[in-house]
Amino acid sequence: MADQKKKPKYRENENIVENKELSITEALLPVIVLVAMLAYNVFVFGDDALSGSNQFILLLGGAVAAIVGFFNKVSYKQMMAEVAENVKSTTGALLILLMVGALSGTWLISGIIPSMIYYGLQILNPTIFLAACVIICAIISIATGSSWTTAATVGIALIGIGDALGISLGMTAGAVLSGAYFGDKLSPLSDTTNLAPAMAGGELFSHIKYMTITTIPTISVTLIVFIILGFTIDTNGTADTDAILASIKKSFTITPWLFLVPAVVIFLIVKKAPPLLALLIGTLLGGVFALIFQPSVVATIGGGDMLTFESGYKGILNAITINTAVPCDNEALSDLFSAKGMAGMLGTIWLIVCAMVFGGIMDGIGALARITRSLLSLAKTTFGLFASTVGSCLALNVTASDQYLAIVVPGKMFSKAYADRNLAPENLSRTLEDSGTVTSVLVPWNTCGAYHSGVLGVSVLDYFVYAIFNWLSPIMTLIFAGLGIKIRQLTAKVVK
Repeated sequence: MADQKKKPKYRENENIVENKELSITEALLPVIVLVAMLAYNVFVFGDDALSGSNQFILLLGGAVAAIVGFFNKVSYKQMMAEVAENVKSTTGALLILLMVGALSGTWLISGIIPSMIYYGLQILNPTIFLAACVIICAIISIATGSSWTTAATVGIALIGIGDALGISLGMTAGAVLSGAYFGDKLSPLSDTTNLAPAMAGGELFSHIKYMTITTIPTISVTLIVFIILGFTIDTNGTADTDAILASIKKSFTITPWLFLVPAVVIFLIVKKAPPLLALLIGTLLGGVFALIFQPSVVATIGGGDMLTFESGYKGILNAITINTAVPCDNEALSDLFSAKGMAGMLGTIWLIVCAMVFGGIMDGIGALARITRSLLSLAKTTFGLFASTVGSCLALNVTASDQYLAIVVPGKMFSKAYADRNLAPENLSRTLEDSGTVTSVLVPWNTCGAYHSGVLGVSVLDYFVYAIFNWLSPIMTLIFAGLGIKIRQLTAKVVK
């Protein structure tokens, strides 16, 4: 995933709370209630559900889980301790979100994002655009080991280019995330790529090599679908490209020198600098470049009565912190020439914190371990074992709202079962990645879903169907398991 880029060991030592008194019905009750309340809430509020009502629904779900815990003699102190641990684990993610908001502001007023859109429009036409998004993001993500950093840099620019070309934002976001998570899965720099074999008892590069067996076919299908979409979509932005390019040049000074800033950020990530530091440097460099290249850019800030300013200290600080927009004579660019700053990320941060409350209480009362144990009991065959692992990872992405727990809990619970069936640990680590890592972005209240939706400005519901690599990966791993293809054993014998 993504990539708060903390050392994976902080999750290797995760304490999984057991509660033998808790029944599977009691463990699932908070989940059923939560899903029902969220479904009704989205029906009532529509796209505005993430403005606050969904966050409160998550807290209500946590309250239901707490009531179940009280009836099963789980103390308030224990539940709050798990909530605190969950919220603490997201500290890096929350700070990164704030810094991404800041970076998007300075990269707007400095002309970096407009320059990316300007040159991108000349290189990428609608026919190859979606497939190119997958490939570009895959390369960046492999190099950085971070789907989060990929989305926050080239992902934002590609969303802008796609919008200018008249391509659906959901399609573009799906292509960006497909490529970003493909690269993230296979990069030795990724924390989840290191975490999965650690949980399964395997070795990193053996795990990466074994993952290619299902990952290469999945990304191949993904690319084919996006190539077909490229030939079939009806765009409305192509004919107006010249007018759009002229409007961008009228509003900003466009120069290739501006690409030095994203290049520096990517270089720092590749050199294993903490993403938070890299994004901070990118934000500050964006401010400096705004002073150098856009000394007289005029923008509006805030909501309601808009305050106009020219770039300078006040302009840069406002772009970092609050809503900023650069007026343009082309209506198609109005949304592209706006950034929400750090303030725009507060809704996503609020969502993550509330999700961690629900996940923490579910963990504290022993519900996560109980659900996983029940799924494990269904594994009567080798395919059943794989299917149970996939189901456990998906369930934990929904209930725990955290992809790390979706790897750690099943990894610890299922490792002995795989060994008992004479299956090599690569089978488990690959399945954890195919179902735990990549599907986290498909859950709106999961940290990954909330992050990418906030950064790209596209709701999970809009990009879900187009994040082909992400939802196809668990299906592909089940196909290979069902057909007995490349199921590695601890001995030379192959399981059918």
